[in-house]
Amino acid sequence: MNVTAAVPRSRPGRLRRLVRAVVAPDVFDFWAGRVNRTWAWERPLARIVERRVESADAVTLVLKPNRHWRGFRAGQHVNIGVEIGGARLTRSYSLSEAPRADGRIAITVKRIEGGRMSAHLHDRACVGDVITLDQAFGEMTWREADGGWLFLAAGSGITPLMALVREHAARGMPVPLTLLYWARTREELCFADELLKLSDAHANFAVHCLLTRETDGGEAPQGRIDAAQLSARVPDLATRHVYACGPGGFVETARTLASGAARSFQAEAFTPLPQAFEDSGEAQVTLQRSGRQLTVPRGQSLLTALEAAGLKPASGCRMGICNTCACGKASGVTRDLNTGDVQAEPVSALRLCINAAAGDLVLDL
Repeated sequence: MNVTAAVPRSRPGRLRRLVRAVVAPDVFDFWAGRVNRTWAWERPLARIVERRVESADAVTLVLKPNRHWRGFRAGQHVNIGVEIGGARLTRSYSLSEAPRADGRIAITVKRIEGGRMSAHLHDRACVGDVITLDQAFGEMTWREADGGWLFLAAGSGITPLMALVREHAARGMPVPLTLLYWARTREELCFADELLKLSDAHANFAVHCLLTRETDGGEAPQGRIDAAQLSARVPDLATRHVYACGPGGFVETARTLASGAARSFQAEAFTPLPQAFEDSGEAQVTLQRSGRQLTVPRGQSLLTALEAAGLKPASGCRMGICNTCACGKASGVTRDLNTGDVQAEPVSALRLCINAAAGDLVLDL
């Protein structure tokens, strides 16, 4: 329950301590949820209050959080939890709007083939549904910087950058901003009409939507990001600070093209960059707390391997950003699937989603 809404505001801390002494938070949540599903002792929860179609394969869900939500900055992410088929799944989504005066937040969900969470949110989630939230995280937010900005987005990588565009527009676009946005087809573009209206309204804002599979007005598809596109559309790249977001391969290409030429470069990838390693065979993983021993494939993410064995480690973004899946490693050898680096030292925050067994392991699970 949102306790501050149910007790006098003058002494909420004292009353919360008194209630906690006689009622466990999970018991409190159970009964409070019978009255209002967004009431909880301390868990951030949110109700879906609006749903709108953004493209052929994406919808925006507007959420009304309870008071345990601490807010966010444009460009950040949030872990969303829902129950599907009796199992609770958690995934990370970018917040696609800037902070609002009414406290509501929005996520834009692209339907991914084979994705249980995205299919549920895209196809079946409706107004009135209640979901769980974690607090916002992420460092790709607005910061003071001289010169202009360049945003590079591919696919659903547009969502955190759209929140930043909206916030920048609310400030009157005080410095130049150019957005290059790649999608496979025109019907898969999100926010296209809004972006074009913002471009018409602000001389400091330029937007280029680039299609990689569909012809545009009889011309050939513009293709994937390359040096020619950047030089043609952003001739002053050397004056720009760059944010890039998209699949792992897109982000790495953007990094190669822009990181040395621009004033600064920062990126987030929502899928890992595929890596080819020679790791083969199997490894023994010992889980200290449960006493279990498992045999897992080398080279496969530990999160995937543990889930395949029937375990349910906490997880969120599944791309090494949110640290929800981090656990201790007491001993053993792991490989970072993003960089290929091998780590043989004990660590206190091994991210299961982007590390694989490169030898036998002992984990604090």
